[in-house]
Amino acid sequence: MIQTEKPKVIVICGPTGIGKTELSLSLAEGFNGCIVSADSMQIYRHMNIGTAKPDAQERSRVPHYMMDVADPDEAFSAARFSKEGRQAIDQILGMRKLPFVVGGTGLYIRALLHGLFETESVDPVIIRQLENAVDVHGAGRLHDRLAVCDPKAAARIHPNDAYRIIRALAVFEATGRPVSEVQKDHGFKECPFDVLKICLNMDRNVLYDRINQRVDAMVAGGLLYEVKQLLEMGYASQLRPMQAIGYRHMADFIEGRVSWDDTIFLLKRDTRRFAKRQLTWFTKEPDMIWALPDEKAAISEWVRGFLTSL
Repeated sequence: MIQTEKPKVIVICGPTGIGKTELSLSLAEGFNGCIVSADSMQIYRHMNIGTAKPDAQERSRVPHYMMDVADPDEAFSAARFSKEGRQAIDQILGMRKLPFVVGGTGLYIRALLHGLFETESVDPVIIRQLENAVDVHGAGRLHDRLAVCDPKAAARIHPNDAYRIIRALAVFEATGRPVSEVQKDHGFKECPFDVLKICLNMDRNVLYDRINQRVDAMVAGGLLYEVKQLLEMGYASQLRPMQAIGYRHMADFIEGRVSWDDTIFLLKRDTRRFAKRQLTWFTKEPDMIWALPDEKAAISEWVRGFLTSL
């Protein structure tokens, strides 16, 4: 691998259920790499099935970092991920191996590459409340709210762009300041890495079918039992990680708020909506190369060319 002034890093991202794990394992094996997980739920211990965490056999194939680094009741932010993730990359580079940053949490990937201004790590409870408001009332209603508190942001954000509307409102609720002012004060730092970013995508209907099948597999694999165990360990259903997709659905069933049929229906629906939001984020990221998950040969060639470029 030819050395440049900036160390080279590969990012493999994309929505949930699309096949990032198997592709990244194959690439890391082929290019003497290690994997840095960029998943806001795989950081937590004891949360394996609902986070689609690679199993022991998969993790034995390639060293993994930023998995199982916090307990479910432990505070964890994008800022902490940025700090510890960069330490992991430094360690991988020190072993003369190639870091593969793999995951679907766009904010964590951005924080790792560029740093972030403090209000980008706003309380996820606020984000979740706003997302629920979009689901119930539509993005237009929230855009009207944004027009009142941050007219400049509302003017440049399309009324149907739910993701950016939510981020702008979340920043305002956290700081009392328009997001445009906060971003202007901060700016974005130069990335210390030479990065190749590859995002996986596929036909939306095919992806949604994969997600539905994956939910069935998680349930068959013991997701309900995993959540019961977490509750028995003292991790209350109100905890932030326990409010994540899959965990809150199972907790609602266990605690008698939702029937089993509705639990499965809502889990599949909310996972599909989450995948859509992930794709919206990645669509707006610069310098992204898009690929189908089964284009392994082409992706390998892109990686090889990137590694030999100056």
